Amino acid sequence: MSSPPSSSCAAPLSSSLRTQLFNPFPNRLLSSARFYQHPLSVLEGSSKCEMSRRGFALKGGIVASGISVMGSSLITEPAQGVERLEFKPDGYNFWTWRGHRIHYVVQGEGFPIVLIHGFGASAFHWRYNIPELAKKYKVYAIDLLGFGWSDKALIEYDAMVWRDQVVDFLKEIVKEPAVVVGNSLGGFTALVAAAGLPEQVVGVALLNSAGQFGNVNSKSNESEETLLQKAIVKPLKEIFQRIVLGFLFWQAKQPARIESVLKSVYINSSNVDDYLVESITRPAADPNAGEVYYRLMTRFMLNQSKYTLDGVLSELSCPLLLLWGDLDPWVGPAKANRIKEFYPKTSLVNLKAGHCPHDEVPELANKALLDWISGLTLEASPQSL
Repeated sequence: MSSPPSSSCAAPLSSSLRTQLFNPFPNRLLSSARFYQHPLSVLEGSSKCEMSRRGFALKGGIVASGISVMGSSLITEPAQGVERLEFKPDGYNFWTWRGHRIHYVVQGEGFPIVLIHGFGASAFHWRYNIPELAKKYKVYAIDLLGFGWSDKALIEYDAMVWRDQVVDFLKEIVKEPAVVVGNSLGGFTALVAAAGLPEQVVGVALLNSAGQFGNVNSKSNESEETLLQKAIVKPLKEIFQRIVLGFLFWQAKQPARIESVLKSVYINSSNVDDYLVESITRPAADPNAGEVYYRLMTRFMLNQSKYTLDGVLSELSCPLLLLWGDLDPWVGPAKANRIKEFYPKTSLVNLKAGHCPHDEVPELANKALLDWISGLTLEASPQSL
């Protein structure tokens, strides 16, 4: 989750220059213009720095696949009286995966729900959802490798790394059919994990998911590197990237900057508090965090052309719920509508919120998710695998 502050697009480089240097492939899973400005950036396929919030007229009630969910137009206040997950500086539980420590939270009993955070966030971003959902279900919230309280592994990051992590988590820790829920980058991860493990994922819920539809008219611009490019241009480009990204990482992890970024994507910023800011700044203090940031900003981004929403949705078989913050300045409702048109098994619930509706309007997000899951569990027959 995240993007540049709404007040300005302040950065050492212009948007166009950053795009040329860091994003030779503009239609990637995540957008470089935002990606390079802050480690919370949700990289969507737009290079524009300024995006106006949309003023959508929302209906009072939304009916999706037979499930009636109250619209969000009547609820704009922050969470009041909603139980919040206790913040533990040392984390909750840890699981060893491929030699790396993976952090996760687990609460409740019953049918499993697995929550996956967005870019730069952690399991603590589900602070208002875990306690409420755990009243009826067994809730897991996992930190993706490189984020949160999980190890800052010095590996070659790729969307399939997180897919494999979630798939193995479902197999080794959850061990039974489950619903997978993801926000932003976590949404795309939830999709690819569900496509990779259809026998265990009985439903997927996306909250303002990352990912782009493929462009059928696009042609590959990749060509063989010349000797000059290999010997001079590429090394100089890497040196320059390290200098610029090193500064941007230092700048982006400052509490004041994090708060500013969060407030730009929370329409009601009342829930942007010390808890949320610390859940982001603490992992950034890890000695390997800067190098992980560099790898995510460069090598990870360059490997995303083959991972498209239409490609993944074509392999999906389970019901899909879209909980969409319609006032998101990065990922508007047009994407949700397109997903629903492409994938027939989709239920869509629009919420009057920004990029992180689960934290901004948790009462609405929790209710919509619980209503949808209650219908799934009646049809599903969970059994240990």
